[in-house]
Amino acid sequence: MSAFARLRYRFVRDALLPAALAFKGGRRKSRPPDPLFGPPLKSTADLRRIMARHYALARHAKGAMPVAWVTSGAPVELLRAFGFYTVYPENHSALCGARKLGPEISAEAEARGYSQDLCSYARVDLGHAFSGRTPVGSLPAPDLLFCTNNICQTVLYWFKALSREHGIPLILLDTPYLHGGRDETPAFAYVEGQLRGAVTDLERFARKDFDEKRFLQVLESSRRASQLWGGVLETLRRRPAPMTIFDAFVHLMPIVSLRGLPVCERYYEGLLAELRDRVERGVAAVPGERHRLLWDNIAIWFALGPLARLFAEHGAVPVVATYTHAWAETAHQMDLQDPFGALARTYGGIFLNRDLAHRRAFLETLAREYAVDGAVLHSARSCKPYSIGQYDLKQSLMDVPGIPSVVLEADMTDHRVWSEAQARTRLEAFFEALEGQTIRNSSGPVNA
Repeated sequence: MSAFARLRYRFVRDALLPAALAFKGGRRKSRPPDPLFGPPLKSTADLRRIMARHYALARHAKGAMPVAWVTSGAPVELLRAFGFYTVYPENHSALCGARKLGPEISAEAEARGYSQDLCSYARVDLGHAFSGRTPVGSLPAPDLLFCTNNICQTVLYWFKALSREHGIPLILLDTPYLHGGRDETPAFAYVEGQLRGAVTDLERFARKDFDEKRFLQVLESSRRASQLWGGVLETLRRRPAPMTIFDAFVHLMPIVSLRGLPVCERYYEGLLAELRDRVERGVAAVPGERHRLLWDNIAIWFALGPLARLFAEHGAVPVVATYTHAWAETAHQMDLQDPFGALARTYGGIFLNRDLAHRRAFLETLAREYAVDGAVLHSARSCKPYSIGQYDLKQSLMDVPGIPSVVLEADMTDHRVWSEAQARTRLEAFFEALEGQTIRNSSGPVNA
């Protein structure tokens, strides 16, 4: 770390970047109203600004502070307590997918022998690591990698490959898979022990003592932001919904990338206030809302716009998703009186680290709480842990709560495996079935 790099970072953060973002924001032209949708969220402008700021500052963080690349399910609160600048490869890969650059960048990894059957997030990130290609200018090379396998096992081998490529250390937090009916105490104790061990590793790497006061401040900020995000999602229980899950997929970015920072809290305070105001005034994300839907799995980033239009054309509004709820599901477990135990339970107990029975119950609970009429399950070709068992889940939703369901076969970032025509045909048949169900339910009993 150098004094010059720190001065440069502060100048960019405090002077250059605010002026550049203000100039860019002033030049952005507003789009004409779209009759399919309600008025756009005003908070979207704030979202663009803070995420642009995040990636711009990342370019100047190298040398000013240690830089860590982190998996989305890792306890970033520990790193923030040591002053790391954090970058999330999964978030960056999603951004590449949204810009339709997934196949182009992942080709760099495929050319080195990485199979197209691997996670497309991993292929995009490795492709970027090998070539430097990115739509955000550049990313800072990491000094440290921090990985947790609570979301999948692929991240472990992905981050091992990054460790070899950059020649840097990797800290792994191993979270045992949780099976229903078994005592979870030993598993969480095992994770807690690793968290305490990680503190020692980080002290050695950062060459500074652990600041427990700072850690608790970060933990409280993270807890607060997760609760605010949960409040944002709860506004979609109202009819008409003030935004859709397609909107929520985009507004998810700060809770993933900026969790534990004050800017994340402030952003969700503003978004929640705006959504509550829309609820009070009856402002609908999709005027004429007819069908409320549940979405399972990660977003299809490259097709968000076309899917949003197709759904809106049929009055279909996705109002809840397992993916967006992942960052709010365990927020209540962040207990500042037991910080390491709380982190172990919060990150070790997420639904992707639990068995299929838990996931089925989670889906049924969300379907009931959000009063959904149907479910769309995205079977992501390259996210096997999230997609496994989906046809069983589909059948369970249809049999037990009686919710019509459809499976869409696609991917998060790789549009080479996506057939828009096939998806449209499947979805339109699904919407017809929903419409028929609505007519039957509204007709009531017939008097003889």
